[in-house]
Amino acid sequence: MKTKLIAQGAESKIFLEKDFIIKDRISKKYRHPELDKRIRKRRTKGESKLLTKASKIINSPKPKESTFDKIKMPYIDGKRLSISLEKFSIKKQKEIAKLIGQNLGKLHKNDIIHGDLTTSNMILKDNKIFFIDFGLGFVSRKVEDKAVDLHLLKEAFIAKHFKNWEILLKEVFKSYKKILGKTESKKIFERIKAIEKRRRYRH
Repeated sequence: MKTKLIAQGAESKIFLEKDFIIKDRISKKYRHPELDKRIRKRRTKGESKLLTKASKIINSPKPKESTFDKIKMPYIDGKRLSISLEKFSIKKQKEIAKLIGQNLGKLHKNDIIHGDLTTSNMILKDNKIFFIDFGLGFVSRKVEDKAVDLHLLKEAFIAKHFKNWEILLKEVFKSYKKILGKTESKKIFERIKAIEKRRRYRH
């Protein structure tokens, strides 16, 4: 079967090959060739390891194989939430938001930071949420990093799903709190407020 380019960003090209996705990290011509190869190798290896770890905790594509600049993983044939979320009833949207909070809570409980937490990186399939694209992800125990992840999600809701963003975020926070626990989640929620204050001050 032919390999088909289905998406391209600043860092990578995404190809569909039968039932698999191939993420090909783009070479940067402005970098020295050897340095470029090392950077792509480090980032590809890091993302592959993070995806493998995440796939044991939540619904996420587990890499089948990887090279220094490519990751091959299963294709999740579902609905991307950035496009489909608002097409559902408000009841269904709240159920989806609850699942998002549960998944994120499980990641953060295991100190996995997604790094690009938007509904563009979430796919709904068989009433399950799959988190994809951990290209900006990393491992961290810091409250700040977990708060930034949640703050990014809040901004994504406001930008993409403005009509119901407050209702949806409330559901995310409720289910997230159940996973993280009252004490830990409180620290993270308070840090989100601090992050927002800092950003308002800068602007």
